[in-house]
Amino acid sequence: MKLHSAQFTVSAMCRALEVSRSGYYEWLKRPPSPHAQADQVLSERIMHHCEANRHVYGTRRLKACLAQEGQHVSRRRIGRLMAEQALQVKTRRKFKPTTDSSHGQTVAPNVLQRQFDIDQPDTAYVGDITYIWTAEGWLYLAVVIDLFSRAVVGWAMNRWLKAELVTNALQMALDQRQPRPGLIMHTDRGSQYAADRYLQLLHHYEIVPSMSRKGNCWDNAVAESFFHTLKTECVYLETFATREQAQDVIFEYIEVFYNRQRRHSANGHLAPVLYEQSQKAA
Repeated sequence: MKLHSAQFTVSAMCRALEVSRSGYYEWLKRPPSPHAQADQVLSERIMHHCEANRHVYGTRRLKACLAQEGQHVSRRRIGRLMAEQALQVKTRRKFKPTTDSSHGQTVAPNVLQRQFDIDQPDTAYVGDITYIWTAEGWLYLAVVIDLFSRAVVGWAMNRWLKAELVTNALQMALDQRQPRPGLIMHTDRGSQYAADRYLQLLHHYEIVPSMSRKGNCWDNAVAESFFHTLKTECVYLETFATREQAQDVIFEYIEVFYNRQRRHSANGHLAPVLYEQSQKAA
């Protein structure tokens, strides 16, 4: 009965399409067209790069991945193949920065002046703080980013939002990178960055302080952009039971994925560490 029903369905379909049954079965036996075969191979590579990069890459970065393999295809075609495989980019919620600059401490002028394109490493850094919720309460993260490669060169996490947090992040960057005197260190006007302990560290290493204008997040856009990326690609996809769990996940995201694997548009779609290595070799 099932076979008879299937044959009836095929017959009805052939009549509707005005084709013969023999022609239909002949079509079924035909091998896929070269274009369909190419789409199949491309779909497999797209799936590979999506999985390898935590499903956070959109068509722009996937296009760069494929180009590195010698496959130059349009973002529209990539988007179509992603839709056919029901591949979606894992991003959720927008990030709204918060800075407490209502203090009477001395602030530095904006020396950086939004000059985010730097052609030498360890010439200008930017820093900022963000907040991550866990079931145990808030975890605070401070980062230091080298504008040359967008690498996170220093970071620190703590349950307390004090000057020690930003001082530890900067000290990590200084220990790892050993910058020369004259480095510009740009931040917002938060009280932690105006604290004596932090300013003394800048003075000791002959670092030039720079601060954003009041209420102007665009003056520190690179740091804000990093936190948006961190939140949408990592933090908002997790539910942290403890601060320790959050620290482990964020450490892995920064040091393993972001610095060494994630393609950055400012670096010609190379990860920060790979970009620095390529510039040394050039």
